[in-house]
Amino acid sequence: MSDGELILVAAALLAAGIAASLLASRIRLPGLLLFLAVGMAIGTDGTDWIDFRDYELARTIGVVALALILFEGGLVAGFEEIRPVLRPSLSLAVLGTLGTCLICGVAASWLFDFSTLEGLLLGAIISSTDGAAVFALLRESTLRRKLARTLEGEAGFNDPVAVLLVVGFIDWIDRPDYGALDMLGLFAQEMGIGAVVGAAVGWLAVSALRSTRLASPGLYPVATLSAAGLAFGGAASLHGSGFLAAYLAGLVLGSGRIPAKQTITVFHQGLAWVAQIAMFLALGLLVFPSDLGDVWLEGTGLALILVFVARPLPAIVSTAFVRFTTGERVVLGWAGLRGAVPVVLATFPVIEGVEHSTEFFNIVFFAVVISTLLQGTTVEWLARGLGVTTSEPALPRPLVETGTVRRLGAEIVEYPVGPDDAIVGQLVRELGLPRDALLSVIVRGEEALLPRGSTRIEAADRLHVMVREEVAEEMDDLLERWRSGPVGLPPRHRPPLRSGAAVFSTRPWTDSDGDAGFPKDVQGVPVAEQIRTRRDTRGALVQLVDGRFAVTGPLLAIGGPLQLQRYARRRLTTEKDAAARAWWQEVIGALAR
Repeated sequence: MSDGELILVAAALLAAGIAASLLASRIRLPGLLLFLAVGMAIGTDGTDWIDFRDYELARTIGVVALALILFEGGLVAGFEEIRPVLRPSLSLAVLGTLGTCLICGVAASWLFDFSTLEGLLLGAIISSTDGAAVFALLRESTLRRKLARTLEGEAGFNDPVAVLLVVGFIDWIDRPDYGALDMLGLFAQEMGIGAVVGAAVGWLAVSALRSTRLASPGLYPVATLSAAGLAFGGAASLHGSGFLAAYLAGLVLGSGRIPAKQTITVFHQGLAWVAQIAMFLALGLLVFPSDLGDVWLEGTGLALILVFVARPLPAIVSTAFVRFTTGERVVLGWAGLRGAVPVVLATFPVIEGVEHSTEFFNIVFFAVVISTLLQGTTVEWLARGLGVTTSEPALPRPLVETGTVRRLGAEIVEYPVGPDDAIVGQLVRELGLPRDALLSVIVRGEEALLPRGSTRIEAADRLHVMVREEVAEEMDDLLERWRSGPVGLPPRHRPPLRSGAAVFSTRPWTDSDGDAGFPKDVQGVPVAEQIRTRRDTRGALVQLVDGRFAVTGPLLAIGGPLQLQRYARRRLTTEKDAAARAWWQEVIGALAR
């Protein structure tokens, strides 16, 4: 096949995957089933367009794709969203996955007359939920936010657990002297190394992106892609869990204040879709319908045990000490979708030459199909019936970046106003925008409105807000109030000036004092409020917890408000630079209020 034909085939397969995704959304069927079907249709047992039997290549495609999907899942969520549900997510990922493995393992041993270890290996293969399937489900769901985030966190954390179980049981089968203690040691090693490497790479990536301005916004996704590769490859090279490292690196980056964040997020979302389509197509090529007849009955039986017993029971037990209602626990047990992860894991024993491994692969196919059909199509219906849905999307609507004004250090973001958002009916002047954010335009239907303070916000409006990087942290809280209320700026309490504290002093600002643009403390006294931020150079006007005010920058001035006003007026009369004069005028005005 020539290079041109190879590119044509690859593009045609991607187009077929996109078409399958569109069809799936119209007929309310999970897209992964259609992706698998496309792969089967063009494979050896179908039209025979592609003869594909390379399990090692399929595993490589699956591993790379899963790493990209997990990184994207962490990037979109961010650690701040996962932290409130970290305990139930980890409990489901570890205890729930282990419980599913044991129940399915015992059932498989009985149904297929496997040895206990072979049955447990099969149970381990189908024990993990699938990140791609769960993330796709949540994008279209209205589950309560706590439920959605718990499922999202579980999907990110349980893949490494399932991989370790599969690798451990393969070693146990191959080496009679291997045992449960060896598996426990492997688990501790892989999870520990993966966690350290993932967190470290994520932190380093955030620090590097914040301190470096790249020449083009298009380079930022390249940088984060390299971070994903460094996290996965670094952990795997040190015999740790690359999957856990990739997910944690994504979580850290998703929580960090990094430039061009939405450009990065959109890029990785597209890349995750490419990975998902490629993975399901490759795995579909490995499914030979002519081989399924021998295991269809027992495979269906095992899949039903998985759906109705092996997933719900461990999910209920592992969340017993978490504050979930009965309805929420039922949904957690029902929403554990299987997908590509079990199929990828099923290639591991095939490559290692484990007995019955080809049969494992066919059995897992039934588990994936039945889980997706039964659970994927009924989760939302069940959740509505149990009263655990809301009018809001399960995952928050993302801010869509429409442009990055790099020279201004600002980004223009688009906020879609939902019908139940708290800002519906509010005036623009009541939105509580900080000084470093500006509502530049409101798109209403097909019309662009230039907002005034008296303009009233309506449902389905799209608000275009220019936001400087300095107020990004404030914007997160503000947008949450726009959704849930209360709308407006929160009341600020400025500490009174302590007796004897207002001794005026000035000196040069040094590197040991920290960031002059965003000081956390001044001369050891914590900052209570940052009142103004300087634009022409690093500097700020802040109030300290002892009531004093400070102007940071090339020079530090600290004292009472009247003392600083007199100092600012003296600087104003001596400054020649227009930007510096504007800064001292702003300081004088702010201190006069």
